[in-house]
Amino acid sequence: MQIFWLLSPGTIVGFSPTSYLHPQTVRHLRMEIDRKDKTLANSPVPSKNVPTMSWRWFSYLLAVAAVALLSTLTGFFAARFQGAFRNWLKIHPVVAADSHQAAPALASTPQLHAKDSDVEAIAHLAPQQQAEHLLELAIKQPDLSLSLIHRNLTSWRGRLEDSDRLFRLVLQALNSEDPRVRVAAVEIDLAANNLAKSPGSVEKLQRQIQSGTEERFMALWRLGALGNRGVEPTEAFHTLKLYAHHRNQEMRFWAVEGLAMLGNDKAIDELLDLLAHDRAAQIRQRAANGLSQSGLLTGEQRLTAVPQLLNFLDDDSLDATTQNLVYTALEAITGASFGKNAGAWRDWWAHHDSREKHSSHHHLGLALA
Repeated sequence: MQIFWLLSPGTIVGFSPTSYLHPQTVRHLRMEIDRKDKTLANSPVPSKNVPTMSWRWFSYLLAVAAVALLSTLTGFFAARFQGAFRNWLKIHPVVAADSHQAAPALASTPQLHAKDSDVEAIAHLAPQQQAEHLLELAIKQPDLSLSLIHRNLTSWRGRLEDSDRLFRLVLQALNSEDPRVRVAAVEIDLAANNLAKSPGSVEKLQRQIQSGTEERFMALWRLGALGNRGVEPTEAFHTLKLYAHHRNQEMRFWAVEGLAMLGNDKAIDELLDLLAHDRAAQIRQRAANGLSQSGLLTGEQRLTAVPQLLNFLDDDSLDATTQNLVYTALEAITGASFGKNAGAWRDWWAHHDSREKHSSHHHLGLALA
């Protein structure tokens, strides 16, 4: 498998009406995206196909697109919306804990590499700073910090703010080669948005999806994330599938991202169907990206898409751009490189290690620790 070089698989997003990415950073991202878009399936997406978005959202889309693993695919698009709330996409906030209440203590006696003094210092911080520092530590030393994150998620819920710093750390964590770190980022995002792992949270998100406001887009993404964490995955899939065929391209876009986050067998089948049949090039790109790199699919799960991707090589109804996406997805999933030689791809798959092929049918969920 190829490695993400800055941000990746599946990312968290939000908005703030008052704060934006640094202009110099945005200019750098613009130049990087222009460079990468030239190789995007040999056919850049026309700007008219990009959904209408706020500047914050657009800045985020630039940041994510600039750092995708798949060199011929745009990086994971996500958003920071402007809206009525102070912090990005804080849907149905609960009352924060009393400011005089002591911060929860972190688990003690960490087992490895960080200095004891560093961990002790984190333990004395407020919940917001604890979450930020531990997520930052997880990016570098996951074996130490993941268990601490796991033990504190419940106490953090309702006491975290979706600050820009936390947002940036979530993006960095989602670049990790360790899937547990990506899950930790998702868990912290859910906690920061007061979304408990309960059917009630699914109902809240579904109300947001039906609201007609900008909040519906991230609600689709988080619905997939909750489903991946075991909360009403069947209901999540049905909702995401429905909106993946919505007449509004922006809704389809976010439903595709939600399917990648859901990361189960049905989601893979739906992403394959969208890759082959959605009328918008942008949606087909996002489906290919979801299958090959973004979201919370495991490597074993991604391998199960290979047989159908090979079938697509014989599908004359697919245009050249979509065929390029298929080839590129195969390279990202398998780590093999046979270009556009369909025969070589089939021969490789037929003679591939049978044990690995069989293991691709054993879908392992991503765990935090």
